[in-house]
Amino acid sequence: MVQEIRKNDHAGHTHVAKVDMKLEAVVIPVSDVDRAKGFYAGLGWRLDADFAFDNGFRVVQLTPPGSACSVQFGANITTAAPGSANGLYLVVSDIAAARSVLLERGAAVSDVFHAATPGAQFRLDGTREQADGPAPDRTSYASFANFSDPDGNRWLLQEITQRLPGRIEPAETSFSFASDLASALRRAAVAHGQHEHRIGKADSNWPDWYAQYIVAERTGAELPA
Repeated sequence: MVQEIRKNDHAGHTHVAKVDMKLEAVVIPVSDVDRAKGFYAGLGWRLDADFAFDNGFRVVQLTPPGSACSVQFGANITTAAPGSANGLYLVVSDIAAARSVLLERGAAVSDVFHAATPGAQFRLDGTREQADGPAPDRTSYASFANFSDPDGNRWLLQEITQRLPGRIEPAETSFSFASDLASALRRAAVAHGQHEHRIGKADSNWPDWYAQYIVAERTGAELPA
């Protein structure tokens, strides 16, 4: 988020400045700090900090792979009931691959599902409103899976392959992980095959076409025809 603020210079002229406001940490309530720390570290999340103080305050911070936002928990850090956090999003580019990794690391992950009714991904029982399998045609934003930590804080995996327009800055088209770039290349390859079928010949300019497709998909712009 960028917040605009107004400043007056020495001549009395008003200028608008922009100040970044980045969400970098979310607090989750846990009952056993060491158990929670072991759980999230076991998922492969990076341990950033574990500070304990003489007054009983303790803060632990871990960061999911590729995330710009971290989670914090500890002692005397929140009055929320342990396990009361629900619907914490973990966005992935390949939900089946992400689910497999979490299962290998010991998390009890649900099967992949899609919402049969709007908002069904947040239902705790959800048996009738959550349809089995990924969304038809693997529509971006529409395939989910979930898992909980030992306290019951509930995480929601969401597959996003193409961003809505305006969702991210146009220049932010980099990939944090090779697997994410590989998934983007596979989707571009399928789309490019359809493109060559439409034009009726091989496209020798495929590197530029791939680049345009991946950038457009990443930023939510119109995909190349």
